[in-house]
Amino acid sequence: MNAPTGPIARKPIFDTVRQFLGRKFNQSEVDRLDDTIDAAIGGTHGSSPKSASTNAVRKSDIRTIGKAGTALIKKFEGCARLRRDGLVEAYPDPGTGADPWTIGWGATGKGIGPGTVWTQGECDARLTRDLIRYAADVARALNGAPTSQHQFDALVSFHYNTGAIARATLTKKHKRGDFAGAATEFKRWNRAGGREMRGLSRRRKDEAQLYVSG
Repeated sequence: MNAPTGPIARKPIFDTVRQFLGRKFNQSEVDRLDDTIDAAIGGTHGSSPKSASTNAVRKSDIRTIGKAGTALIKKFEGCARLRRDGLVEAYPDPGTGADPWTIGWGATGKGIGPGTVWTQGECDARLTRDLIRYAADVARALNGAPTSQHQFDALVSFHYNTGAIARATLTKKHKRGDFAGAATEFKRWNRAGGREMRGLSRRRKDEAQLYVSG
């Protein structure tokens, strides 16, 4: 499939994310979201389109998580460690008691560790960017396989928590159309640090229920 020959329509993306958040963006969030979209489509905005063999994004890769998926992620990620001064601080992984450190709505990675603090706005902005990125990962892994919105939402939540959408048997079964088999795979991903975690078991159960609901 050929790469896009011009900039993609961004307004529907921004409108959808605004709807998820229930508020407008500030200019900083707009700029960062624009940068994220540019990076996801391989720099097609304002530059020459790249070939399909590089980072070009197919239409099937441009999907967004829905309200149900966003609500599920927020339910289990929470925005924990809210301090009396209104800032949110990082906390260690519950399975290891150390890395990876997490902050806000489940954000991890470079620059997040003991002593990291964010404002609520920074937490919300990071979630916005991450939902776009993880949804793109899931869409690429599915490679155009028929997927309802509820199935897609459940898979984004799964990937947001595990990072395993590209390698999971769950994904392979879904792509084969074995939806019943895929639904049973969620419960296998309930361990952290070698231990079964009740919170992960509850999350996998809710994801499986969302997956089959649509």
